[in-house]
Amino acid sequence: MKSFGKSLKDNSLALVIPILLLLIWEGAGWSGFIKTTFLPRPSAMLEVLIELLSTGELLSQLGVSMVRVGEGFIIGASLGIFVGIQIALVKKLRVAVSLIFGLLRPIPVIAWIPLLILWMGIDEGSKITVIAIGSFWTVLVNVVEGIRNVDKKYLEVATILQKDHKTLIFKVILPAALPSIFTGVRVGIDVAWRSVVAAELIAASSGIGYMIMYARELSQIDVVLIGVLSIGFTGVIIEQLLKIIEKRLLRWNVNIHES
Repeated sequence: MKSFGKSLKDNSLALVIPILLLLIWEGAGWSGFIKTTFLPRPSAMLEVLIELLSTGELLSQLGVSMVRVGEGFIIGASLGIFVGIQIALVKKLRVAVSLIFGLLRPIPVIAWIPLLILWMGIDEGSKITVIAIGSFWTVLVNVVEGIRNVDKKYLEVATILQKDHKTLIFKVILPAALPSIFTGVRVGIDVAWRSVVAAELIAASSGIGYMIMYARELSQIDVVLIGVLSIGFTGVIIEQLLKIIEKRLLRWNVNIHES
């Protein structure tokens, strides 16, 4: 009961500022301080939101983007974990790829979009590849750092107990690195959402990014804002779900913060 009360209190505090901002925004709109053609009132946007939900357009476009994010993220994160483990454990491989990885990693995901469109067209392949690239680097970096920062005491104990290489990796190194890997997964999801929206804004006929761009062409600023905010809300929901999964899987990790 105490933890439930604390959670309820924390969530209520987190809602104070957004509600206050909405009230100020609404009042500024009614008073004419903010032109509604520039920034529609929250009450007016709520009406548009209800309409988009009733027609199913918003959920449909979000669903398309979520499928793309899921497919691209699974590919990128899986490769990031696999390659990250190899780089962290094999020094020669780490040295061999350091230059090429150092060159490619800083390139913004959006910079790959024109090239991928030329190579793969504007179909699903180019969008999923963009998401996979963005997710790959984020997960890779966290996996490498997590494994390389494993407490040396764990390795010493495993050596004393004469554990084989496979046991050392799967029973000692990876479990100790899981908190960093989960951090990479959470940040990777965030990058995946940015990537899919960027790809859909440039070349797509469906998805939340496409909906935002099409509404911009029609000067429907309320629809644009709803699309942008829906991305944020979806990100918050995914973040909370990942935190719940992380807490359940890593109950032994005292560094997991209470949400």
